[in-house]
Amino acid sequence: MGSTMTAPDAPVGSGARPLPAGAPALAPGAVDAVRRAVADAVGVQRGLEALAPEIAEAATICWTALAADRRVLVFGNGGSAAEAQHFAAELSGRFARERRALPALALTTDSSVLTAVGNDYGFERVFGRQVEAFGRAGDVAVGISTSGRSPNVIDGLRTARALGLTTIAVAGASAAEMAPHADLVLAVAGPSTARIQEGHLTVLHVICDLVESALVASEPPASR
Repeated sequence: MGSTMTAPDAPVGSGARPLPAGAPALAPGAVDAVRRAVADAVGVQRGLEALAPEIAEAATICWTALAADRRVLVFGNGGSAAEAQHFAAELSGRFARERRALPALALTTDSSVLTAVGNDYGFERVFGRQVEAFGRAGDVAVGISTSGRSPNVIDGLRTARALGLTTIAVAGASAAEMAPHADLVLAVAGPSTARIQEGHLTVLHVICDLVESALVASEPPASR
């Protein structure tokens, strides 16, 4: 019979499956690395309690606009682009309750627009140009950047504010470059981009929950 190899640091009786013979093993200390990551993630999530007033204010801003038939425009890069799409999907589809659709749009999804604007105007304009196309006074623009320094996110917020949109910056601990263009800053501190993005997702989920709760409370069951 062939020999088997267990994952490094796997505790006896933990239920970890043995790896096939010859399978590459993780570096020693993998389990400790998992525990550190979880501890860091828990710390970031606990830190969100201090942002509770700002998160509630962000939900109020979004709900006030949506209740007035305005839009929420969301944008970011990389993982933040995925979170922008996630947030827009939760609002336009549903989060946890049956209710009417809400007009939220992620400005990260149209590859033709992104490549055309990037080619003709520069990548720093890919969001600002779309805000010009879709944004109207009274709408909300939500810009997401873990570094707080993304030029195209800052340009999107700058453009939105100039057009009369209410602007929300969702950033990491450093939001100094986004703050001048934001009516509200949600700065999530964390030891790495990954942990900050996980905090951002919690923030966006809470906003969705609060907005949806307000919508359901405001409308009779027959209209949902």
